[in-house]
Amino acid sequence: MYSFAIYLYMMAVGIAAIFNKRARLLAVGHRKAFFQLKRQVKKGERYVWFHAASLGEFEQGRPLMERVRREHPELKILLTFFSPSGYEVRKDWAGADVICYLPLDTHAHVQIFFHFVKPEMLFLIKYEFWQNYLKGCHKLGIPVYSVSSIFRPNQIFFRWYGMGYRKVLDKVTHFFVQNETSRQLLATLGHTNVTVVGDTRFDRVLDIRNAAKPLPLVERFTQDAEVFVAGSSWPPDEALFIPWFLQRKDASPGQKLRLIIAPHQIGEHHLRAIEEALVGCRVLRFSAATEATVSEAEVLIIDCFGLLSSIYRYGRLAMVGGGFGVGIHNVPEAAVYGIPVLIGPNNQNFREARHLLDKGACFEVHTEEDFCEIADRLMTDAAAYDAAASAARAYIAENAGASDIIFRHVFPERENG
Repeated sequence: MYSFAIYLYMMAVGIAAIFNKRARLLAVGHRKAFFQLKRQVKKGERYVWFHAASLGEFEQGRPLMERVRREHPELKILLTFFSPSGYEVRKDWAGADVICYLPLDTHAHVQIFFHFVKPEMLFLIKYEFWQNYLKGCHKLGIPVYSVSSIFRPNQIFFRWYGMGYRKVLDKVTHFFVQNETSRQLLATLGHTNVTVVGDTRFDRVLDIRNAAKPLPLVERFTQDAEVFVAGSSWPPDEALFIPWFLQRKDASPGQKLRLIIAPHQIGEHHLRAIEEALVGCRVLRFSAATEATVSEAEVLIIDCFGLLSSIYRYGRLAMVGGGFGVGIHNVPEAAVYGIPVLIGPNNQNFREARHLLDKGACFEVHTEEDFCEIADRLMTDAAAYDAAASAARAYIAENAGASDIIFRHVFPERENG
C-alpha cells in the first residue's frame, strides 16, 4: 500500500510539472539525483548522510553537520532534500560534499541509491521517515538517528490505522526528540531509545548571532535611534506596524524612531505598496542606499535576502511576520539578540513562539489597537522592556546545546580522545 501511494505520487508530480514550476523542479531534480550521485560520490570515501525535507529542517541540521565537518574531517557529508524550497536555496552550500534531491522512496530507487553510496550513518531531521530507505539502512547495518523530532498524538504512528506504518520507527537507532511529550508517546509504542535534547535550531540561531555580518550602512541608519525591526513581514503585519510608526516617529522630538522592514516577499509590487503606505516618510531601499542617503532616511526597506538574521541586532523591538496567515516565521532568530518580539495569532503550531509567549519575551497581537498598546509599553516602560529582553536571552540560553548532546552520543570516541 505504501509503495503504491509513492507511485501515485510520482505520477501526480509528473502531471503537475507540466503546469507548475515547483512540481517541475521536483520532477527534474529527482531524475537528476542518480546522475549526481554517480558523478560526485567518490569510491573509498566515508559518507555521513543528512536528510532534510526543506530549508527549515536544513537549518536545524546545520549545526550538527558543521560539527561533524569540523571534528571529523575524514568524513564526507551527503545532504539530500525532498523539497525544492530547500534544495534550490542550498544546492551550492559549501558545507556538504554532495547535495541532491532524495529520489522518491520506491524499492528500485532505494536499491540504486545504495549502489552509489553506502553511508556510515543517516541523520533524519525532524519529520522524515521514508519506509523503504529505512528498511534499506536496516538491511545494510546503517544506524539511523532522528534529530529534533517532535511527535504528536494525531500523527499516523499513534492512530489505529497507522499500525502498519508505525513499524518504520523500529528501524531508527535513536530518537533525539524536542520534548518530553514526544518521549512519552514513543514509549507507548515500546521505544525507549529516546533522548530529550530540545531543538538544534537554538544552536543555529546562536551560531548566526555569533557570526553576524557587520552592516555599515545599517549601522549608519540606526545611529542614535530607537529601531523597530519588522522581519519577514506580510501585508497584514504591515497594516499594524506602519500606522503605529507613522503616529510615533515624530511624537518625541528628543527621541529618534526608525523603522527597518525586511518583507517576506520582495517583488516590486509589494515593495511599492509598502512605500505608498509610508506616505510622508523618507523611505530608502537598501539596494539604493549610500552613506549620504541612509543617514537621512526614516525607513529602510531590505530588498534582498540573507541580511535579516544580522539586522535584528540593531533593533530595540521586533515583529516577526506571518502570524496572520501562513504561520509565523523564525522567532528565535530575533529573540537571540535579547529583544522583545511581537507576533500575530497564528502561532499555535510553533513551539518556540509559544514558549516565548509563556516566558513573557514574546507578545501576541490581533489588532492595531493592541499592537499600539504593547509596542508603546515596551518602548517607554524600561522595567517591562528589561523583563521581556531578559526572558528572551534566558530562554535561548536554556535551550541551546542539543547539537552537542547528539554529537557526543553518536561520536563518543571523540570525547575519549
